[in-house]
Amino acid sequence: MSNVACMDNYVVAIDQGTTSTRAIVFDHAGKVVATGQLEHEQVFPRAGWVEHSPVEIWNNTREVIGLALAKANITRHKVTAIGITNQRETTVVWDRASGEPVYNAIVWQDTRTQAIVERIADGNVQRLAAKTGLPLATYFSASKIAWILENVDGVSERAARGELMFGTTDTWVTWNLTGGANGGVHVTDVTNASRTLLMDLETLDWDDDLLDLFGIPRSMLPRIASSSEVYGIASDTSLLRQVPVAGILGDQQAATFGQAAFDAGESKNTYGTGNFLIVNTGEEIVRSRNGLITTVAYRLGDAKPHYALEGSIAVTGSLIQWLRDNLGIISSSAEAETLAQTVEDNGGVYFVPAFSGLFAPYWRPDARGAIVGMTRFVTRGHIARAALEATAFQTREVLDAVNADFGTDLVELKVDGGMTADDMLMQFQADLLGVPVVRPVVVETTALGAAYAAGLAVGFWNDLDELRSNWHEGRRWEPAMDPEERDRRMREWRKAVTKTFDWVDADTR
Repeated sequence: MSNVACMDNYVVAIDQGTTSTRAIVFDHAGKVVATGQLEHEQVFPRAGWVEHSPVEIWNNTREVIGLALAKANITRHKVTAIGITNQRETTVVWDRASGEPVYNAIVWQDTRTQAIVERIADGNVQRLAAKTGLPLATYFSASKIAWILENVDGVSERAARGELMFGTTDTWVTWNLTGGANGGVHVTDVTNASRTLLMDLETLDWDDDLLDLFGIPRSMLPRIASSSEVYGIASDTSLLRQVPVAGILGDQQAATFGQAAFDAGESKNTYGTGNFLIVNTGEEIVRSRNGLITTVAYRLGDAKPHYALEGSIAVTGSLIQWLRDNLGIISSSAEAETLAQTVEDNGGVYFVPAFSGLFAPYWRPDARGAIVGMTRFVTRGHIARAALEATAFQTREVLDAVNADFGTDLVELKVDGGMTADDMLMQFQADLLGVPVVRPVVVETTALGAAYAAGLAVGFWNDLDELRSNWHEGRRWEPAMDPEERDRRMREWRKAVTKTFDWVDADTR
């Protein structure tokens, strides 16, 4: 497609996230033209369990496509390609013939599979890391599939007969979008496959030994494709019918791609439900010695994959939602910053939000959330400030691990996600890191990354250099905190973290 034709056309990105599903229309300059968004229900059947309805997610996907097209005042004829990005690790199992899920989607934050993880780990949570790049943890998809096979009546037998399909939500949306039970494409990309504990990082294929270990039939699994190729076309039942689905990236890798972090050493940090810091390591697989994950950053068509180190933090933005929904000390997420600004500092309070255990760099499933340093002096403002600061402290810890593993200190941190609208938090983050924090003009980098991958596959954009030229700095925060004060805060934070360990007896999980 010529650049002249591209100027008049668009790419639609479907961003299937943890709390909502969005469709975003992007133009050739990488700017947002219109957005449709719907939240879906968060289901908490028991402590530590988190579920979503796959049917609700798909219904919302169809609806947000219509909303975005209507707001952009365009039809499918102006849409060149569809890109998909998604909450990673969240697990859906459904019937091949009917398309009906056999159980709710088990969300990445869910910790119900700890007993399965411990059984397979057999005392060594790193036993699969050499092959998968991942520690054995409830975070990843394999134990979630195993739980469904072991606990939902009749499912194991149906899976053995080849009647069931597995996918993360990119696969679920793509399958439905391309026809579902009437010929839908069963596919995922390398970035999502790398989060399952079932893919070999070097071969980029499902590994039979890992499948046997978790008791998962290979017939359930989607084809592993690149992050940028035409997988299929939207079915005639979609408002985007006949438009190619041409890009898939897990949400954090998509944000990295949307930030134009294409080369080794480039990085980004996304502030969302959780926080995810990714550093591109190029074509080299870098094994972490400091509690990070080794993952696939992206693969374009038949080119060699780029790998990454990732620091995954389970609870950041969701902690602010918890203050709103569970404690009721704020009425909206935006109010957290206002409340935090009523005090000069955290008043000695540290909030460690280990609601799903602690992810990087600790990988402690036994950890539970704690607020330490409480006195009669403490107000709602101090608690709100401590909750916001928890995001910055956790980010500093994973950035320290990245610097140790990669052997070079980052000189600045590109950031994106909803929490980057909080100026106080971003300034504190720069202060705590001692390096500038930089936010782009277009902050919808997750959806943008999926759009870029799709657009590259169909010639809407020519190459990575063209995408780099779309990136523009929007805001920069320079560090201003005294180094001694920075070190004191980190010492107190790390002391608070130790108070969260060993709360759960393995016999009562």
